[in-house]
Amino acid sequence: MRACLSSARIARAIHFNGTQYYSKSARSLGTHQPLFKMSASPASPTRPPPQPLHSQHPASHPTGVRLASTAEGTTGETTTASPNCYGFHITSCMDAGNIEVLGAPDDSTINLAIRPDPYCASDSRAHYQLSMHMWFNFRLVGAAGRQVRLRIVNAGGASYAPAWLGYRACASYDLQDWFRVPTNYDPASGVLTITHTPQQDAVQYAYFAPYSLDRHAALLARMQGRSRPDLPVRLRVLGRSLEGRDLEMLEIGPSAPTAVAAASSLAEATSPAAAAPSATSSPSPGPCPPPLRVWVICRQHPGESMAEWFAEGLLERLTDPEDSVARCLGGKACFYVVPNMCPDGSARGHLRTNAAGTNLNRAWAAPSLEAAPEVLHTLAAMDKTGVDLFLDIHGDEELPHVFVAGLEGLPGWGPRLAGLQTAFCAAAARHAPEFQTAHGYARDAPGRANLTLASKQVGHRFDCLSLTLEMPFKDSLEVPDPRVGWSPGRAKRLGAALLGAINDIAHLLRQSA
Repeated sequence: MRACLSSARIARAIHFNGTQYYSKSARSLGTHQPLFKMSASPASPTRPPPQPLHSQHPASHPTGVRLASTAEGTTGETTTASPNCYGFHITSCMDAGNIEVLGAPDDSTINLAIRPDPYCASDSRAHYQLSMHMWFNFRLVGAAGRQVRLRIVNAGGASYAPAWLGYRACASYDLQDWFRVPTNYDPASGVLTITHTPQQDAVQYAYFAPYSLDRHAALLARMQGRSRPDLPVRLRVLGRSLEGRDLEMLEIGPSAPTAVAAASSLAEATSPAAAAPSATSSPSPGPCPPPLRVWVICRQHPGESMAEWFAEGLLERLTDPEDSVARCLGGKACFYVVPNMCPDGSARGHLRTNAAGTNLNRAWAAPSLEAAPEVLHTLAAMDKTGVDLFLDIHGDEELPHVFVAGLEGLPGWGPRLAGLQTAFCAAAARHAPEFQTAHGYARDAPGRANLTLASKQVGHRFDCLSLTLEMPFKDSLEVPDPRVGWSPGRAKRLGAALLGAINDIAHLLRQSA
């Protein structure tokens, strides 16, 4: 989405490593149009042009800006950003970075804009805004001890603008401890204002705590190191994204033959017949069933970074040799976990789309290599393994609750799936007090499920329990935390807790109606 500023082109002089650049947000789209035009009325959305499939990502261009004292012109004057004004420095030149610096009208106010995702045709057809922008992630340096007002002037044109109400931005000095800062949204002007007095020179602000690609790589490496004979951990590359990034999956648990052998050995070792053989012993039972196949995918929408924090918590508990729930699950289930379904969108700082502007969670009915290779490769792997339980992990911009979107609209919806869904929700509420069923999305009418969504398509394709789990960008009203809101730590603990719910219902997953 582009907020409108006047017909004059607005150039920003960017000083980076001694070189001056004139940067425009639209250069990543292969155009030379300005990001903003001045107008007296609130910004109105216009459709951004489609982004070339392999265009250079804006973060590859320098975006560090020292702000000029010259106020933004309102009659077509060129506004430049020159060094050494007010002592502020803002950069989004980082993994998942996203912000545009427009200017500094005074020594405590900085005007900013969120760079939109590429145009997403599927979301347009679903009546969303024509551009997807809510994700921001940037660093401010030089404001220690000074109150600053960071005004995101195009917030009113965001994908889910009403969700700004009640929202507070995330901030961190060390990228480990994330806390909330005062934030106000004015619906009349469409401006989101973050007001904060940093206590240190450098502070990071983000829509939610980012989960970097470096942390992602470290997580995979750490999980490989936790592999053990009774619970092997394997790293699989399902395919590559449009920009050549690996789509990685962790397979945790025994393969079918290994699980059968392990279960048989355990039964033999613990049976009375093994201790005292008898001629009257009953015949040994038949072979054990193959392990349950549990699929968990995260971050189809790259800006929903809480999903990968959830995955980290789930994986850490699942591979903990001293955790009894994990050990129980390890004996009867194999987990297939994709921590980041959209690595290109994550690196680019997108909210909902991959490099081609595809919303992956609207591509499951007929994924293509050209538009959604991430879905194509993942679905192909599911077809090979089969699925008994599927969880698609997301974040919701507006609702301050943890909840699931169910399968009520599936053509095959009936007593079996209804019972499984009810049992999972009851188990989740026992293990995680944030989880609730009173608030969530409207249920689909019978037979009207949208099979382009991951959970609907997988549930239909494999006739299994298949749910979309949503966490808040704001806070959980059931268990609020005023300092941090919903946070990386809370997302991790939810991921760990829901292993208990999975263990509780595991025996039901293959039962017939």
